Amino acid sequence: MEDSLVDWSRAQFALTAIYHFLFVPLTLGLSFIIAIMETIYVKTKQEKYKKMTKFWMTLFAINFAIGVATGIIMEFEFGTNWANYSWFVGDIFGAPLAIEGILAFFMESTFFAVMFFGWNKVSKGFHLLSTWLVAIGSNLSAFWILVANGWMQYPVGMKFNIDTVRNEMANFWDVALSPVAVSKFLHTVGSGYVIGALFVVGISAWFLLKKREIAFAKSSMLIAATFGLIVSLFLALSGDESAHQVALKQPVKLAAMEGLYEGKEDAGIVAIGILNSKKSVDNNEETFHFEMEIPYALSLLGYHNPNAFVPGLKDLVYGNEKYNIESAKEKIAKGKIALEAFKQYKKYEKEGNTKKANDAKLVLESYVNYFGYGYLDKPTDIIPPIALTFYSFHIMVALGGWFILLFAVILFLLLKKDITKQKFWLYASVFSIPLGYIAAEAGWIVAEVGRQPWAIQDLMPVGIAATNIATTNVQITFFLFAFLFTALLIAELKIMAKQIKIGPNGGH
Repeated sequence: MEDSLVDWSRAQFALTAIYHFLFVPLTLGLSFIIAIMETIYVKTKQEKYKKMTKFWMTLFAINFAIGVATGIIMEFEFGTNWANYSWFVGDIFGAPLAIEGILAFFMESTFFAVMFFGWNKVSKGFHLLSTWLVAIGSNLSAFWILVANGWMQYPVGMKFNIDTVRNEMANFWDVALSPVAVSKFLHTVGSGYVIGALFVVGISAWFLLKKREIAFAKSSMLIAATFGLIVSLFLALSGDESAHQVALKQPVKLAAMEGLYEGKEDAGIVAIGILNSKKSVDNNEETFHFEMEIPYALSLLGYHNPNAFVPGLKDLVYGNEKYNIESAKEKIAKGKIALEAFKQYKKYEKEGNTKKANDAKLVLESYVNYFGYGYLDKPTDIIPPIALTFYSFHIMVALGGWFILLFAVILFLLLKKDITKQKFWLYASVFSIPLGYIAAEAGWIVAEVGRQPWAIQDLMPVGIAATNIATTNVQITFFLFAFLFTALLIAELKIMAKQIKIGPNGGH
C-alpha cells in the first residue's frame, strides 16, 4: 500500500478519536457529580440541590448527544479504513465492542431518558437510581472500549488460526481482565472524572466572577472540588500503575516517554527538558539541550525498584546481552521466518502435501509472537516519534500536578476564606477547564503515538492494517469529517454557553 494512503487513514482516525475524546471525558465525570448532587437532594430534601442537579444535567445532556455521533463514526472506520486489521483480530476486538453496544450503551441510553424527562413521572428513588445507572453505564461503556484498546497494546487470550488468518479468542477473561486493560481503564476514566470536576468548578467560578448565583456556585464548587481532589489523587496512583505496565509490556514506549537512549540502573525522570532534535540511536549527540532530572524516579515508576535497570532505545533496537534484551534485528529475522512458514503452509496445503504443511505450521507456531516484525524493514522502525511522545507525557504529568494543587486550594478557600475575593484562583479555575482536555488528549497521544509502528503490539504494523482503497477517498472523508466535527464542537460550545448564561434560575 502507498505510504500516503496509510498516513491519511491514520490522520482520519486520529481526527475522529481526538474529537470524540473532547466529548467523552465530560460525560464520564459529570455523570457521577450529577448523581452525587441528586443523592444530596434526596437525602436533604432541599430544593436548591434539585435545581443544581437539573442545571448540570442539562449541560451533561448537550455533551452526551454530540459524543454519541462521533463515537459511532469512529467504530465504522474500523471496517472502512482498517479492513485488514478488522479481519485479523475481529473475533477478539469485536467482542468487547459488541458488549459495550448491547449492554452498557443501551443501559446508559435507556436510563438517560428517565433521568432527563422523568422528574415528575417516577418516584424520587427510581429517578435517583436512573441517574446512578446512567453514570455506571457510561463508565461500563468506557470499560469495554478500553478493554479493546488494551488488547491492542498487550494482545493476550487468543490463538492464531492459520487457515482463516485470524486471531481467535481463547480466553475471554484474559482479554477482559488484562492488567494493561484494567490500568488503562482506571487511568482514562480518572481523567474524565477530573475533567468533570474542572468543568463544574470552572463554570461555578465564572458565576462568582460575575457576582451571580453565589450560593449555587459555592455549593456546586464545594461538591466538585471535593470530588476533584479525590479523583485527581486517584489519577496519580493509576498513572503510576499504568507506567508500570508500560515498562513491563511496552519498554520502547517508556523509553520514548522519557527520551531515554542509553539504558541505565537508578534511572531518573526528566522533570523538565528540551530534546535535541539531532539525537538518534546511531549517533553520540547529547539527548537534551537542557534537563532537570529527579534521581531514581524512572526506575521506581517503571519497576517499583529505585535501582532497577531501565532499557533505553539503543538497548531495545540493538539488544543487550547483559540484561537479556533481544535486538530488533533478531525479532525481525524471526518475524520473517514466521511469514515464510505461513506462505509455505498455504502452498503445501494447496498441493495436498499434509506432512510439509504440518511442518510449516509448527514453525509458524514457534515464531507467531514475532509475526508483525516480519513486515518491518530495519531495526529502527520500532522507534515511535520521540519528541511528540516525550512532550505529551510531560505536559500530561505537569497538568496533573496542577489539578491536585487547584482542587486543594479551592477547597481551602471555600472552607476557610471568602472565595469571592480570590480573583486569581477564580480565573485559574475558569482557564483550567481547557487544560483538563489538553491533559487528556496528551495522554492519548502518549498511548497511541508511543506504540507506533504497531496497530497490534508485535503482531501487526499500522501499514499492514489499513484498507487498500483510493487515497483520494480517505482525503475527501477526512475533510468532510473535519468540517462536521468542528461544526458540532462549535454548536456544542454555543449551546452550552447560552445555557450557562441563562443559569440555574432561568435568567431571573
